[in-house]
Amino acid sequence: MSNEEQTQAGNKPLPQLNQPEAIVFDMDGTLFQTESLLLPAYHRMFDILREEGLHSGPTPPEERILGSLGMLLADIWKNVMPEADEAVHRRADELLLQLEIEGLEAGGTVLYPKVVETLRALHARGVKLFVASNGLEDYIHSIVVVHELKELFEGLYSAGGQGTATKTELLGLLLDNHKISSAWMVGDRSSDVQAGKGNGQTVIGCAYAGFGRQDELKGSDVIISSFDELIGLYDNSAAPVL
Repeated sequence: MSNEEQTQAGNKPLPQLNQPEAIVFDMDGTLFQTESLLLPAYHRMFDILREEGLHSGPTPPEERILGSLGMLLADIWKNVMPEADEAVHRRADELLLQLEIEGLEAGGTVLYPKVVETLRALHARGVKLFVASNGLEDYIHSIVVVHELKELFEGLYSAGGQGTATKTELLGLLLDNHKISSAWMVGDRSSDVQAGKGNGQTVIGCAYAGFGRQDELKGSDVIISSFDELIGLYDNSAAPVL
């Protein structure tokens, strides 16, 4: 649909962005409906921590972990159980990864609507697709394998796999490794906005997950409320002048 057709249909015309060589996606809250996997694993993890004598009292509210998504794991545990020591945090890392992978393999986890169709459509247009996530390497890889997305991605980058301290550093490493000068960073958290802008790239903010604060996506070039809006944005983008 052209800008004119969109306007005639009563919609806002699509903004024209620069056409990217690559599109880089966050995972949790962007491609993957994290709560479908995370919350059962979260509660089971605290049951085990209590059994092992590493935690006493009730399980911290779910809002603490959901509100921490997008952070590095070390920072997540500082939010979820700030009173616990480093050894408990590292045990929580191990348990959560194990329980999430078991949950993925058991089935029943969910991607956001239109993710698979949209990724396939962008891949068919010749766009290089990547994941850049602050999650653990095995976790990101397991989601991609279980949901049969592996052949669509050029690379999976994770803070756990690359040992980076920030999403900005992780995206910079990805762009440098693949010699990419023009990319869209697509994500739902302020760390995704910072990563894109910190590397001089376009940012597409995803407003459908609802984990973040009201101003979480401030600074995005475009904010989408449905994943498949990416196809229209790409088809309306301006090809580079050679």
